Amino acid sequence: MLLRFAAQHDRAGRDRASQAFRKGRVALTAARPRASRGAMTRTRPPLLDGLMASLPIAMGYFPIAFSFGVAATQAGFTGLEAFALSLLIYAGASQFLAVALLSSGAPVLVSAFTLIAMNLRHVLYGPALMRAAGTGAGKRHAWAWAWGLTDEVFGQALGALARGQRFSEGYMFGLGIGAYASWLAGTAVGAVAGGGALEGWPALSAGLGFMLPALFLALLLSILSRRQVPVVAVAGLVTVAATLAISATSGILLGMLAGALAGLVRR
Repeated sequence: MLLRFAAQHDRAGRDRASQAFRKGRVALTAARPRASRGAMTRTRPPLLDGLMASLPIAMGYFPIAFSFGVAATQAGFTGLEAFALSLLIYAGASQFLAVALLSSGAPVLVSAFTLIAMNLRHVLYGPALMRAAGTGAGKRHAWAWAWGLTDEVFGQALGALARGQRFSEGYMFGLGIGAYASWLAGTAVGAVAGGGALEGWPALSAGLGFMLPALFLALLLSILSRRQVPVVAVAGLVTVAATLAISATSGILLGMLAGALAGLVRR
């Protein structure tokens, strides 16, 4: 009898404790949603998200633009002319090529058409990005933010879409503004530093020339899938072969075409 009474008393105590625990947990979960809902609604504006996402690009752009400002002034351009090239052309490899062509006495029309041919790939970036964004993506201000679609900005935006982020024009503006501002600032600092700024640092000068391709390669690898590897391989092989056999401009164009055709066949 004593054992049975003790067991019943112990069971009653456990029941009361479990009921008290359940009531406390219900009260706690009822109080939580208010704070969590508030935290969920306080999200950053898309423009600020884009600016934050542009930081890795900006960090890569500044030293390259700096070296361009130095190279342009070393080739005989004034600081204002070097800054104008970055302001109007805004394409890293093309700007170095423009400096080389113009300083060597090449006709302006020949230089212009060479740069246009070298940058034809940018025409495909906008349609490719909108296709990845879906039919509901807004493109009211595409004429403005498309100016900032460099190789790296395109890669970053495409990677964000591949990770499930919703397309936003505000995000594109932030992404483009951050990268563009860094490029202009680097050019200005390099132009002010002058043509002899990197003469005593040959290893640094060589390293700066590799940063831009390395940045784009990192962005490409972040969104690369196994299915896309053959397409990238075809484009890369054709680009290298055509560059060695003909010229760098021809290599870029032929590699772009070969990649597009390989992508169509792969589908």
